[in-house]
Amino acid sequence: MEKLNVIPKNFMWGGAVTSFQTEGASEQYGKGLSIVDARSVPENYSDWKTAIDFYHRYKEDISLFKEMGYNAYRTSISWARIFPDGEGEVNEEGLQFYDDLLDELIENGIEPVITLYHFDLPLALAKKYNGFSSRKVVDLFETYAKTVFTRYKDKVKYWLTFNEINLVLLNPEYWGVSDPNLSEALKYQVCHNVLVAHAKATKAMREIIPDGKMGGMISCLLTYPATSKPEDILANYKAKELLNDFYLDVLTGGEYPAYVTTDLESKNILPAFERDDQVLLKEYTVDYLSISYYQSRIVQHTEEPGITAGMTGNPHLTLSEWGAAIDPIGLRIVLKDMYARYKFPIFITENGIGVKEELNENLVVQDHYRIDYLKQHIEQMKIAIQEGVEVMGYLTWGSTDILSSKGEMSKRYGLIFVDRGEKDLKNIKRYRKSSFYWFKKVIESNGDEL
Repeated sequence: MEKLNVIPKNFMWGGAVTSFQTEGASEQYGKGLSIVDARSVPENYSDWKTAIDFYHRYKEDISLFKEMGYNAYRTSISWARIFPDGEGEVNEEGLQFYDDLLDELIENGIEPVITLYHFDLPLALAKKYNGFSSRKVVDLFETYAKTVFTRYKDKVKYWLTFNEINLVLLNPEYWGVSDPNLSEALKYQVCHNVLVAHAKATKAMREIIPDGKMGGMISCLLTYPATSKPEDILANYKAKELLNDFYLDVLTGGEYPAYVTTDLESKNILPAFERDDQVLLKEYTVDYLSISYYQSRIVQHTEEPGITAGMTGNPHLTLSEWGAAIDPIGLRIVLKDMYARYKFPIFITENGIGVKEELNENLVVQDHYRIDYLKQHIEQMKIAIQEGVEVMGYLTWGSTDILSSKGEMSKRYGLIFVDRGEKDLKNIKRYRKSSFYWFKKVIESNGDEL
């Protein structure tokens, strides 16, 4: 008897990027500077001024996405393109750009999945308020979110507030907090402010877009105990709590877990809660969970402090060129664990591999390694679905090649090659890789043909 495909018919297939890694036009059309634009550019890296020029070429790219069969595409809105200084007057030209982009996606049968914030705070808010360390920025984020929801309420159903919200304790600078000697107390206050900003935006979406869906997203770093020693198993358990579970517990349950509050109270560093914070967190939980998944690591017991203390690479796994441990089975473990704990639908909104690549003499990239990587992860996702996990969709990172989060054009994730270097922009022409045609068949068969 023929085995039926386990993937649901309404499954979302596509790709994911950010505004700042794709759009370019970083100081044009009324856009203000973001904290990304203000970063110092390492030698032999790119800046963000042109990126892959998606701002001017989005119709060409969306045509390629349609050809590949996409029915979903995730990108972010640039806060600094809507409010150049993060507050004050709105930039109509910025709003109109996203109107045109969203219309083009919809006309081509592609569901927009929109992230409100992807580590690109308007620079003025970092300088004036020290980013999300200030409750003023929480309120300004709410204003920005309301503006965007009102403008695109008939065009976007699926939203994410913050990209990889669980990185806030590890990388508060991504939220515009620049103090190099940041205390643990202030880190947790920034974390609390971001969680409240998420709840406020979720409340606004429910009021403005009643049929909208708000997701909570984490960067899902799976960890294993280094050995079967109870000390290593406990160390791994505690790492998982602060890497992933804390945020998921708040996003789905609306309150801080006891393993966090008891620790913070013992150190006398519990964040300051304003009057309505507890109610906001409790009432405005997520509709679905979203993850980026790239790798796993191992954890060994250590007396050293820190969330990532004792964390090292897994000697049983192969590494990518950039040192990420390739672990397809880990994706299945993550999906099973999250769904068993939370019972929320899960949307895989990033998964992919970065590789140095060049066009061959036939103007093609034969990226069999990417096909193999994606195939193995989709296979494990399918097994998880078969085992009862509700998965909404699978988006590769990215679609076209884009600048990496650090500004490297050489770290290519796309299924479409973009012909530019770190400094030499060349013609920024697009070329279909072998993985383009493979993924097209995957989507056509709804994951049946891998």
